[in-house]
Amino acid sequence: MSHTLKNKRALVTGGSRGIGTGIVNRLASEGADVAFTYSSSPDRAKEVLQAAQTLGVRASAIKADSANASSVVASVERTVAELGGIDILVNNVSVLAIARIDELTLADFDRTIDVNVRAVFVATQAAVKHMKEGGHIINIGSTNAERMPFTGGSIYAMSKSALQGLAKGLARDLGPRGITINNVQPGPITTDMNPPEGEFAQMLKKLMALPRYGTVEEIAGMVAYLASPEAAFITGANLTIDGGFSAYSSLRSKQPQ
Repeated sequence: MSHTLKNKRALVTGGSRGIGTGIVNRLASEGADVAFTYSSSPDRAKEVLQAAQTLGVRASAIKADSANASSVVASVERTVAELGGIDILVNNVSVLAIARIDELTLADFDRTIDVNVRAVFVATQAAVKHMKEGGHIINIGSTNAERMPFTGGSIYAMSKSALQGLAKGLARDLGPRGITINNVQPGPITTDMNPPEGEFAQMLKKLMALPRYGTVEEIAGMVAYLASPEAAFITGANLTIDGGFSAYSSLRSKQPQ
């Protein structure tokens, strides 16, 4: 790796599994000191922590409840205290409630908003108090903000759509301070909770230009780029990395009759 992030300090929320772990690993391999939050599975968090430390960077695992605003703020403050500041914030943690409208509960709605939207705002607000010029905020959204091909995803899609507007609005607030904020929108990605095989996966692959699931490393690569000096002129953007999933309608219209 090029170590383009050497001496940078990052916080990744929800870094103990899936895409979050991939991001922690990539940022550490690029030379950044990395803190990450987790809500359960301390053994898994320890593994991620040790993997980052073996790359020769400082690392910290912070237990936090992203549905609790005070816990989110505390995770940012602990990152600053342990790493000496914060230059990169990756708002990755997310929850998914899949059900039809008549089956969803208000508790489902509230938790989705609390974790997927409010926690992003709270963490960002806390982090920018410590960020200097050149800071980067990267939110992990979803291609489902723009395309929802299955039933039951209404409040999840809504929460990810909110991140689009938040990135655009905060880009205006933070631009004069030299801080960028962008929204990465993954499509179907292989994780232990989202296997690339099975009936559901096959349905999604049929809607993609590249008929395969993406990898956490591919998402982490986009995040590392946005956190690097090379991306200093990108802000307020919603960047989709979904194998052509969101291009489905245009692809379909060009199929021969």
